[in-house]
Amino acid sequence: MNILYYAPGACSLSVHIVLEWVGEPYKAVRVNYADPEYHKLNPAGQVPTLDIGDGTLLTQCSAILAYLAKTHPEATLAGNKTPFGQADIGRWSAFFTGDVHPAFFPLFMPQRYTTAEDDAALAKVRSAGVALVRKRLDLLEAHLIGRTYIVGGSRTYVDAYSVPMIRWASATIPGGLVDWPAVKVHHERMLADAGVEKAMRDEGLIKS
Repeated sequence: MNILYYAPGACSLSVHIVLEWVGEPYKAVRVNYADPEYHKLNPAGQVPTLDIGDGTLLTQCSAILAYLAKTHPEATLAGNKTPFGQADIGRWSAFFTGDVHPAFFPLFMPQRYTTAEDDAALAKVRSAGVALVRKRLDLLEAHLIGRTYIVGGSRTYVDAYSVPMIRWASATIPGGLVDWPAVKVHHERMLADAGVEKAMRDEGLIKS
């Protein structure tokens, strides 16, 4: 049985969603980033971590998502099998890993990006983070116009990957997703998905 170590609302939510989508039993364990016991499993102190059932541990969200999709082909979450199809899903997975996710760091942890400690300096860092997130959403918006899913004609693990990050954007960007209607429609479609709803409820992100 797969065991997911997660923090509520973090990018590990995407793995939680995919575990629901593949339809096999799993266990989800909530962790504290600072817990020394958790650091024995993942020395980086990050989530997600996935025990694939025999004590073998996987870290890094994009790797875990791809692993689950490829080990459960019946769930059809890995995109088409052509070289271009695999490159395309890898491209969008990398977009969320390398472009979207880091864009939020100045918002969530502005102290990492300045030696100043005053509120005005930290506010400027957060403002720069907002601008960066907006640029990433612009790119996703342009791609999603006329599309139902991010890659191909059916849901893939990249759609699950988008859920926590677009949720952050909705909560932290002034006006929410109003400037990105295609992103908003896609996110609402994801939130209406039964597997997404179940994972979010289990993490305490929505009421039962």
